[in-house]
Amino acid sequence: MAILELKNVHTYYGNIHALKGINLTVEEGEVVTLIGSNGAGKTTTLRTIQGLLKPREGSIKLNGEELTKLPPHDVVKRGVSQSPEGRLVFPRMSVKENLEMGAFQRNDKDGIAADMEKVFGLFPRMKERINQRAGTLSGGEQQMLAMGRALMAKPRVLLLDEPSMGLAPILVDLIFDIIRELHRQKTTILLVEQNARIALSVADRGYVLETGEIVLSGNAKDLAHNPEVEAAYLGGKAH
Repeated sequence: MAILELKNVHTYYGNIHALKGINLTVEEGEVVTLIGSNGAGKTTTLRTIQGLLKPREGSIKLNGEELTKLPPHDVVKRGVSQSPEGRLVFPRMSVKENLEMGAFQRNDKDGIAADMEKVFGLFPRMKERINQRAGTLSGGEQQMLAMGRALMAKPRVLLLDEPSMGLAPILVDLIFDIIRELHRQKTTILLVEQNARIALSVADRGYVLETGEIVLSGNAKDLAHNPEVEAAYLGGKAH
């Protein structure tokens, strides 16, 4: 059984039909990527899973439990946490305080301390800047902090929204090396990423979203060599 399953999910912004019957699954330990152009509905999908938007129709299940009626903090408690688009760290709080905010619903003190050390293992720069205000970090460091904060919730499914946005190429490579390491550690990830080439390189499977509908899905390597995907998202030519 899939750990995360969306069935026939319809989400609206007012009268705008943003998601039109989304069906997708994520298996435990998988990295699944959602690719598509701006405005396709990728971030809307993550926001709907997280409970920030309520679908008018359809089902979202985590380990068979329905999430659609739950408020966002209960979705986090059940095991879904997100590193949001634009990072959205708490600028006046220190790196340590931001990470602690990720664990605000946990009360296992020893577990929280151990997980913070794991985050520092993934992101050594965060340990170096542990008392620094998050607002003074570089864009790449803020992205690391946002991912670390999401991991502090000890998620069963980690949602990553545009982790490479606005970063220099060398930092994009670093962030995706960390995603590969999380994959090796069997972290279950649903990844939304504008850079389709790098997203498909780290993922097991992928879905292609166009104007709120999934138009293609399959093995990530197959999608990376699909002529339509190459032409639309990878800078290639349609055959």
